Formats: sequence, C-alpha cells, structure tokens
Amino acid sequence: MGITLVSFFAVLIVLILAHELGHFVTAKLSGVKVEEFGIFMPPRIISFKAGETWTFTILQKSYHVKPPRFFRSKGGETVYSLNAIPLGGFNKLSGEEDPKAERSLAGKSIPVRLLVLGAGSLMNLLLPLLLLAIAFMVPHQVEVADPLAGKGDVLVQVVSTDSPAAQAGIKAGDIIISINGISISNVNGYKQQVEANLGKQITVVVKHSGNRMETVHLTPRAQVTAGQGATGVALTAVVTESASFWRAIPDGFIRYGDILALFVDGIRQTVQGTVPFEVTGPVGIARVVGEVARTGISNLLQLAAIISINLGIVNLFPIPGLDGGRIVFVLLEWVRRGKRVSPQTERLVHAIGFILLMALILLVTYRDIVRLISGQNPLG
Repeated sequence: MGITLVSFFAVLIVLILAHELGHFVTAKLSGVKVEEFGIFMPPRIISFKAGETWTFTILQKSYHVKPPRFFRSKGGETVYSLNAIPLGGFNKLSGEEDPKAERSLAGKSIPVRLLVLGAGSLMNLLLPLLLLAIAFMVPHQVEVADPLAGKGDVLVQVVSTDSPAAQAGIKAGDIIISINGISISNVNGYKQQVEANLGKQITVVVKHSGNRMETVHLTPRAQVTAGQGATGVALTAVVTESASFWRAIPDGFIRYGDILALFVDGIRQTVQGTVPFEVTGPVGIARVVGEVARTGISNLLQLAAIISINLGIVNLFPIPGLDGGRIVFVLLEWVRRGKRVSPQTERLVHAIGFILLMALILLVTYRDIVRLISGQNPLG
C-alpha cells in the first residue's frame, strides 16, 4: 500500500505541475493576472503569498513573515496553494469569462486565449519526451535476443492461476535465481531442471521486486496442463542496461510515436465497437501505478508518460469544464466575428460541466473500489 500511494501521488503531482505550469507561465507572459495557482482541489491545506511580507496560511491560520530584502517584492499577487482533494489542479485567472475584469483572460486576443487555454495540454504532450528519455537512461530490463539460450536473468512474465508456481508464491516480475541449487541463466536452463523433476518437489530461489530473495518449494506437474506447462509460468530472459543521453533521446521519440499510434488505434477500435469503452478512475489508476512501480523506476516513468499523453489529449475534448470546453467558446467567438457568449452563460455552462465531470469521477471511483474489493482487474 505504501509504495502504491507514494508512487501514485508522485506521478500525479508531476503531471499536474506540468499541466498547470503551462497555463501559469503563458498567462503571466501574456499579462493575465493569476489570482491562485493550486495543486489539487479545495479546501486548502496550506497556501503561500509573496510580497513585502510573506503570508503562510496553514489550515486557515495565517502567519506573516518579513523575508530578507532580496526576497521582498511589491508585485506579489498570486496565492500558491496545496489543497485537500487529489483531483487535479487549477489556475484561477482573472476574468476567465468576463473581459471587464482587471487584466482578464477574456480581454486578451483570441490567439492569446487559445495559447493560454491550450498550454496545459501542450505541456502534458511534451513532458513524455523527457520522461521517456529518462526511462531509457536509468537501469532497466531489456529482453535478450534469444531468451531460450541467451544469458540473462530469467524473468517471470505470467503466472497462471492455481498453478504450482502460483501456489508457491511466485509472481509476475520475479526473477528465477536457481533450482535445487543450480543457477538458472536462460529459459532452457529452467525447462531442463523442471523436466528432470516432473512430479518431484523442487527448491526454487526467486528474487521479488525490491531485490527481496525467497526460497520456495513446488512440484512440477507430471501431467502437463495445456497452455500452462509443468509449473504454470511464462518466462523470458532479460539483461539490465541503461542508454546514454544521445541514444535515450531518439529512443524516447520512437517510443512516444509507438504510444501515440496505440492511443489512436485504441480510439479507432472503440469507435468501431471492436473493444469496449472503459474508464478508469483515480483508485484504478493508483492500483496500476503501484503495480508498475514495483517493477522498476523505468517502467513507472513510461507509465507516467502514457498517462500524461492521455491527460493532454482528453483535456482538449470539447467538454464544458475542461480546457477543450473553454477553447470551444473562444473558437465560437471567432466564428461569430467577435460576438461573445455572455459571461454569465459561459460560466453557467462550465459550472454544470464541472459538476457532471465530478459526478462521473465519483461514479467511476465507486466502480474501481468495487473492483478492488472483489479482486478484479483495475482496467476492466
């Protein structure tokens, strides 16, 4: 549970920061007043505002600090906050719908508004290039060219339910170290030792995630089960490597293209009805992040990249309450040659969209909790 929560919040905060910094920086550079920069949703836990005097607010109790002269500023206008509900973040911009407000977003030109509104998604689409490059630079497992005979760590990819391996406590992601004291360095070595001991108990040393070693005992089936083999595992051989900076950059671009292709293909198959439409909420995503985190930082970074790309694209959907919904109103103004929808109407539409979005998140979260209790796959 600990690694799941830590890794989930680490990924979530990085993705939220990237998204909201896109809005924040472009708004500041465009002269739009940013009233608040928030991580997660209110109520506030802690907030900070700079100026001649720094103001810290912790659980609604304020503290005022006089900083060194070098750190004082007259233009401190933005409140930076950490909030209690972990469902995204926000930039509270002056006059998002009302051009009459001081230094309002709505008072800027159409290109500037489109830039500010789209910058969050743009950051989420660019961030994976950095994450994937780092993923290739940190030590990670790569399958050897010939898993059967090539030298490497023998990695458990799949464990069949109720198989001898599953009953012994072997899990996907484990590495087979030895069988009956004989070192295992490729898949053929494993098969040879298992086939020589069909129907007999063997002693297997495995390395779990976190480099935890364990000795387990299992008995390979004398009568092999179709599709499972004698012990019920699917194996491959891997080696650990890390790419140089100059190799990691192009590899990251290639992997980025692969992820985009899979995303587009997934949308196509969903529209065609060949795969079911599935939505996973925060609880389901946290479970997946926790499971991937146990397999290594490289895999976690690649998962974060995938989530970031999804977040960047979904946020551009023309749904009220999302960035894409706000962009629709700006484009509608452009189509109507500068004729705006009234601020009251736009504000109402976004409020209704946000409420419906929160209701959907709660519904999906409830379904994820039911899946968690029943032990179902978090992805459906």
